[in-house]
Formats: sequence, C-alpha cells, structure tokens
Amino acid sequence: MLIIGIAGGTGSGKTTVVNEIISRLDKGDVAVLSQDAYYRDNSHLPLEQRLEINFDHPDSIEFELLIENIKKLRKKESVHQPIYSYLTCTRFEESILVNPQKVIIVEGILCLQPRELRKLMDIKIFVDCDADLRLSRVIMRDIIERGRDVIKVLQRYEDTVRPSHLQFIEPTKRYADIIVPEGGKNKVAIDIITQYIKKHLNDNP
Repeated sequence: MLIIGIAGGTGSGKTTVVNEIISRLDKGDVAVLSQDAYYRDNSHLPLEQRLEINFDHPDSIEFELLIENIKKLRKKESVHQPIYSYLTCTRFEESILVNPQKVIIVEGILCLQPRELRKLMDIKIFVDCDADLRLSRVIMRDIIERGRDVIKVLQRYEDTVRPSHLQFIEPTKRYADIIVPEGGKNKVAIDIITQYIKKHLNDNP
C-alpha cells in the first residue's frame, strides 16, 4: 500500500491534483481520505458560534480519527469516513465506507502538519499557488458552495485564513518530498508523480 499526502493552502488546487492523479490510474486502485471530512462535530454549539470556527486551525480537525483510519486501512481493514457539512458545521449521522486499496491519498490543507500523520505517508506533496489566485478561488467556492457573501468571505480571509496559512500551512512545505507549483495546471509534475506511483504498483503487485 502506498500512502500519499497532498497538502497546500485553501484554493491552491489540491483537489484538481488529486483528480488528475486518479484519472491516470486504474479504477479501483485508489481511495481518497479527505481531511475536510474529519472536522470536529460542533453540534453542541449554537449556530452563530459554529459559523465563527477557524477551519484553518489544526485544533478544528480530529486528526486522531484520521490517523486511526489510515492505520486500519494499512491493516487491510475498511473504515467509515465521516461526512461533514460546512453549512451547519456538524457531521451527518451517515458515513462513507472506504475500502483498502493499493494507493491511499490523504488530501487537506493541514495534512502535513501532525508529525504522526506524516510518518504514515510514503510520499508528501505540497501544492503551491499565489495568494491572490487562492483568494479568488476561495471567494467563488464559499459563495457558490457555502452560501457566504463576499464581505464575510473577505473578512474571514483577513481574520483567519491568511494568518492561519502563514502560521500552520505554509511552514509544512518544508516536509514535502515534492512541491507542485500552479496546482492542477502543472501537467509535468503530475506526470512525474503518476509515473512514480505506477512504478511502485508494478514493483509491488
């Protein structure tokens, strides 16, 4: 089993990189664990407080469960990945069954932050992108997918996203084996990563 960690700032293009890698591999060889699914359940808090949560801070994520799930997958055990709602900032009662595969991709802004999580990864990738481009993507995503208005998105960016990126996310770049500038547009980097994965799969059938 090959475990790949893909980190990078909000709006850097991580999901595009993941999808590009998956599209070049055989179906059924890859499973994805999204860090976003492991945000802590906040149903005990009033909605107003939930909406003020800093989702770019390591404390907002239940890394313990994510690490436990990866260890189980390594033992060829299936796991139940949580489903998280950004609209209510709570977890659904339902979950997603994830079966062990030859390649496990762990994707999220902070997935290279915890040392114990990094130790489980065979390849660590950081997707890099200019701050202005990330901001424009965050604005579009938060308006379309999360029902926020432009003013709130910009205020949140200034108050939490940018400071947390500088404090917690950007420093994890030094742990990366591969840095991918321009995200999913960097076809050369994605080709190199994919060829490495295919070689590993061929050498370890």
